[in-house]
Amino acid sequence: MQSFETLSGQFTRHFDQPHFPEQPASLYQPNEYFLKLGGKRIRPVLCLMGNELFDDIKEDTWKVSSAIELFHNFTLVHDDIIDNAPLRRGQPTLHEKFGKSTALLAGDVMLVRAYEYLNSISGKYVFSINRLFNKTAKEVCEGQQLDIDFEKQDSVSFDQYLKMIELKTSVLLAASLKMGSILGGAGERNQNLLYEFGKKLGLAFQVQDDYLDAFGDPDKFGKQVGGDILANKKTFLLIHTLENATASQKKELRKLLAGTAADKVENTIRIFKDCKVDEWALELKNKFLDEAHVHLEDIAVLSRRKEPLKELAGFLVACLPPGRSLVGSR
Repeated sequence: MQSFETLSGQFTRHFDQPHFPEQPASLYQPNEYFLKLGGKRIRPVLCLMGNELFDDIKEDTWKVSSAIELFHNFTLVHDDIIDNAPLRRGQPTLHEKFGKSTALLAGDVMLVRAYEYLNSISGKYVFSINRLFNKTAKEVCEGQQLDIDFEKQDSVSFDQYLKMIELKTSVLLAASLKMGSILGGAGERNQNLLYEFGKKLGLAFQVQDDYLDAFGDPDKFGKQVGGDILANKKTFLLIHTLENATASQKKELRKLLAGTAADKVENTIRIFKDCKVDEWALELKNKFLDEAHVHLEDIAVLSRRKEPLKELAGFLVACLPPGRSLVGSR
């Protein structure tokens, strides 16, 4: 079994090649530019790891991994347009550099290229892989729309936010693992357990991301403290605080959200702490981690084959409290 780092290097070498024809250059060069911006490429590597959990990595898995990475980048291109984002990984976004019309078309053809990879795999798996891929792609779009809808709503419940994160973030992680397991010859029960592992891991990852925005060390994590607060984003922290704060705390918090005071971040975080939302968020993250680990433990393969996934889970959801580790916990 290979580590995430090893497989990541192998995938990067496999993927860093032209995926589009030369002409028309005005359509295809923007995509090559965007793909060269890189990224962690977690999702395609999860597909490889899902395969290797059960058997040696198949040639078809490299094709499906490429399709997953192209689909993920397609969503990023469109997300950047929706958010009117000027930068992606420190460089101009596709629409900023080449215009929105070209960015839309380039993103669309990136998705088409993903399907070309999917349809080039063995006929034995084409239907099951495409069915899961299509289901996941639809769910990611649903999650993105819910996220847009939430921006216009005065309030969002915890369950609503959880469902949005599940669709927007978790299902693609889960499906990447499951597609790899299908190609690795796993039985249906093992496939579904691995899917649930990925889904719970994605939820834990998002809880941590929300937590770090308010309570993380910006020097350690490279993340501006309070970015979500300044943008009035509905996060796990804000939603839980509004559901549990006193009347006076809610009044102060809503006033902060409606304003642009210089101490907005500082005072919002103070209310978070008064409501003990920092402690609650860590407990919620660990709950999702434990649930993910239970699903992984229940998969019927030798324990040593699961070690790379356990290590990856610990890496993705860093900042575990002292004495806790996903590896070996139950």
